[in-house]
Amino acid sequence: RVTFLELMMAKISDKNSLTSEEMNVFVRHADFLAGCFQEKCGAVLKLTVAADAEDEEALVTIRLLDVLCEMTSNSSQLEHLQAFPGLLETAVDTLRLTHLAGKQAVNIFTATHAVTGQEEISHPAVGFKSHLIRLIGNLCYKNKENQDKV
Repeated sequence: RVTFLELMMAKISDKNSLTSEEMNVFVRHADFLAGCFQEKCGAVLKLTVAADAEDEEALVTIRLLDVLCEMTSNSSQLEHLQAFPGLLETAVDTLRLTHLAGKQAVNIFTATHAVTGQEEISHPAVGFKSHLIRLIGNLCYKNKENQDKV
């Protein structure tokens, strides 16, 4: 699943190579991806207590967030995802929970806390909070209703 999401990410990131038909396919699947993210977002929080940084559900959730960030960076998919019920609320709630989890344990979600001496820890959750903030910002872009919710 992670590899598939990475392939989607690469295709979405290369906006010049997307045909209108491919773009329509991504828009149709945006609801499914957003729903999966909403369902699985708590899996990433388990990484703060688990010694296993290779939790498959958490890795899938991290990649889902990356794909949603890219999708909301594209204007044709943005409006559709801005109206998706509960996506903004889930992103804000997950951001709150990751912030609290980072304060209570070793903060694996930000790069500034993942540096020890000269070595940087390459934890898969590093940058998760910044991607949540990017998604929230994209969902609020030129959308007064979502801005008011935040």
